[in-house]
Amino acid sequence: MSGYNRALVEHILPAVWDADAAYGIKQETSPDADMPKVKANPKLANTMYAHIADIKQAWRRAELTLIERQSIVLRYGFDYGYEEIGTLRGVRKSAAQEASDRAVGKLTAYLNGEKYIDGYDQLEVDTGV
Repeated sequence: MSGYNRALVEHILPAVWDADAAYGIKQETSPDADMPKVKANPKLANTMYAHIADIKQAWRRAELTLIERQSIVLRYGFDYGYEEIGTLRGVRKSAAQEASDRAVGKLTAYLNGEKYIDGYDQLEVDTGV
């Protein structure tokens, strides 16, 4: 099973450019703040900062085109919508979304040590094993 999926990468990407964004990201496995505290199990420790470090490395090393990089920065760094990205790039909203989606797919594939192919996110099929 792969460790990263599109939803996790998209969730953490804003922290690549804004360190303060990490404080607003909820660790899905952590209990609510009002729950009683128990001794932590190191095997289940918070992995959020490790994910951020991994995604920063993927951003630096993954083979992304200039358009894909621009789209990711505008979408997750500046929180622009696809319509705004399309206007800035002089393309349709759908082209802006496709470039962003492809870039997130490439980052996810890189993080999982896999080769990116179009439709990468749909490869997660239950094999019954």
